[in-house]
Amino acid sequence: MARYLLRRLVFALLMVFVVTSVSLLLTRLAPGDFAAEAFGLGANPQTVARARARYGLDQPILTQYEAWLDRAVHLDFGTSLLYGRPVAELIPQRAANSALLAVAALALATFIGLPLGVVTGSRPGRLSGAIRFASLVTLSMPPLITSLLFVFIAARTGWFPIGGMRSLDVSGAGAAGDLLWHLTLPALALALPVAAMFERLQSQAMAETMEQPFVRAALARGVPPGRLVWRDALKVALRPCASVYGLVVGTLLSGSFVVEIVTAWPGLGRLMYDGLRARDVYLVAGCAAAGALFLAAGSLLSDLALAAVDPRVRLGED
Repeated sequence: MARYLLRRLVFALLMVFVVTSVSLLLTRLAPGDFAAEAFGLGANPQTVARARARYGLDQPILTQYEAWLDRAVHLDFGTSLLYGRPVAELIPQRAANSALLAVAALALATFIGLPLGVVTGSRPGRLSGAIRFASLVTLSMPPLITSLLFVFIAARTGWFPIGGMRSLDVSGAGAAGDLLWHLTLPALALALPVAAMFERLQSQAMAETMEQPFVRAALARGVPPGRLVWRDALKVALRPCASVYGLVVGTLLSGSFVVEIVTAWPGLGRLMYDGLRARDVYLVAGCAAAGALFLAAGSLLSDLALAAVDPRVRLGED
């Protein structure tokens, strides 16, 4: 188990390194740079050249990459060209905001998707058919469409704010409720596709479990169907969802790019979008590193969960 864990840790660190390096290099190789974006098309060429020299953008790309890599080893990801602050100071707050959104979305997806999957997998009928249809529709809708739909509903009804994380005129005792009010729409937009995926996985696993001999034997002995489904069969049927749960956690924690931009949620996705627009190579690389770290941690958690329920995984067997 120790060797298996070491292999997964090495793979996770390698993934973070590759994603971060590729993000920085691609941002640097794209046409234009931060100086050109900051001064615009009509700027004096000499002014732009001096700005490039000041920011180190006139250096060869490999030289710039080597200097950044040398600092990154010491957890110094450079200074954001857009904000004029160290990237290491900007990332934690935005990462915490993305984590809050991800945890809320994961809780909603779990408490919606898993029970519905148990119902559709154990009780065939019209209700189960309607739930399956709704899950397929939700899975087929991109997050962009879901987010825009929720923002449209909020704008027309006024039930929820259409963007942001907090109201400017709310503080003190009402701050928690105001945060929850702002959190509802982006969390739902992020949670519904995951809930639909959980429902589909849990439904298939539950249907297969209900055909197992121990279930039929328990029913023959007079075990109440509700107790059998929600206690005994559910424990066995949770394995498929458990194997992907950690990966879903990592994906959500890395920040949903589209949902955060549409709902103006100040998370990693929004920060990376600002960095991409401004061609801030260091900010983009820092956001990519944080997102890859979350994804690697989630992938590791998923692998450990799968290894815990299936010893063949940690032994390297098929």
